[in-house]
Amino acid sequence: MMTTVETKVAEPQGSLLKQPRAVWAVAFACVVSFMGLGLVDPILTSIAKDLDATSGQVSLLFTSYLVVTAVAMLITGWVSSRIGVKWTLISGLAIIVVFSALGGLMNSVAGIIWARAFWGLGNALFIATSLATITSLAKGPLKKAILLYESALGIGIGLGPIVGGQLGEHIGWRGPFFGVAVLMAIGLVATLFFLPATPKPAHKVSVADPIKALKYPGLLVVAVTALLYNFGMFVLMAVAPYPLALGSTHFGAAQVGWVFFGWGICLAVMSIWGSSWLENRVGTFAAIVVGLVGFAACLALMAVFSQGNTTDGVSGGQPWGIVACLVASGLFLGIMNTTVTTLVMGAAPVPRPVASAGYSFVRFFGGAVGAYVAGKVAEHTFQGAFVLGAGVTVVALIVLTLFRRFVGSAPVPSHGTVEEAEVLELADAD
Repeated sequence: MMTTVETKVAEPQGSLLKQPRAVWAVAFACVVSFMGLGLVDPILTSIAKDLDATSGQVSLLFTSYLVVTAVAMLITGWVSSRIGVKWTLISGLAIIVVFSALGGLMNSVAGIIWARAFWGLGNALFIATSLATITSLAKGPLKKAILLYESALGIGIGLGPIVGGQLGEHIGWRGPFFGVAVLMAIGLVATLFFLPATPKPAHKVSVADPIKALKYPGLLVVAVTALLYNFGMFVLMAVAPYPLALGSTHFGAAQVGWVFFGWGICLAVMSIWGSSWLENRVGTFAAIVVGLVGFAACLALMAVFSQGNTTDGVSGGQPWGIVACLVASGLFLGIMNTTVTTLVMGAAPVPRPVASAGYSFVRFFGGAVGAYVAGKVAEHTFQGAFVLGAGVTVVALIVLTLFRRFVGSAPVPSHGTVEEAEVLELADAD
């Protein structure tokens, strides 16, 4: 475990692919879960057109999902300490299956917003518990387990737009919602059969524990940094489809899906291999600086390339410049995802799931606010929305730099957790 942000990361030993079946079952479900983040990108304009909604209204599809995910992170430990890891995962998956399908049945933006909100509840139950499960069950060092988790995140985010784009193009905007419901049902069945039953927890976790964990400066600094750069990330996700669809190239749902697929692939590749390579050469703090500066530059250039595009369909921008910057931004976000997640694991002397829940509570609010504010700004100017995202990302860099001394200085907890104790028993049983 790192003790300072300057620490070089040791190369993982052994094969990342040699993992228990339970790990792969949860990892597959993670891929499908994270598909939900990028699923709606290619169909934003289709939903807005078919349901007569503005970009600000459609951005609430992200906001409702992320706000509920953030708040629900506070109860994940409380739930899992009472019903166990396996049934927390299955409950989360079941909720996602039901409400992703219901989202496809809705006939109004408001109905989809509510479905996405409950989808966010299932997502929170699953995400927080799946991270604890993978980091404890995976063979090898913690860094390798985080790489596996972030790989699932990157692949899921990359596949989401492809599924959304292809189904949205050929079936309509409802298709992607039903598609995710089917895939997540497969993940649910795999988890049900491959993850052994967990023992009844002996210790109950409080809902307040994740909030209390934020009193540690290291975790708070990392969480606020993540909140700010997630603001920028969801500016990109909520706004980028519009100048592409309204531009001279008139990108359809499938084409927007391929663009975001390229973004997700870059994110996944950098999460799995590139981030470790960079950390080994320049250190964790410098790697994060590279990620933040690069991502802010991509958003700023997207503002330049969108100049001339208007919300009423007038195109004077350069759509291929937007495409290039969007795809390239995945490289820098891949650096951020892995390095920051690694920092969180040692940012406070509390159990990993508690630290993760507190961090995620703050982080997801950044995405929720970013998507909503960007959607409202985009109703008037795409260029202004991208400038806003770039500015907030620069603020993330300033916060991390000013309070750098706190990051990575917390002692690593020597005690286990409810989740870790349970999954270690699962590892013995696998």
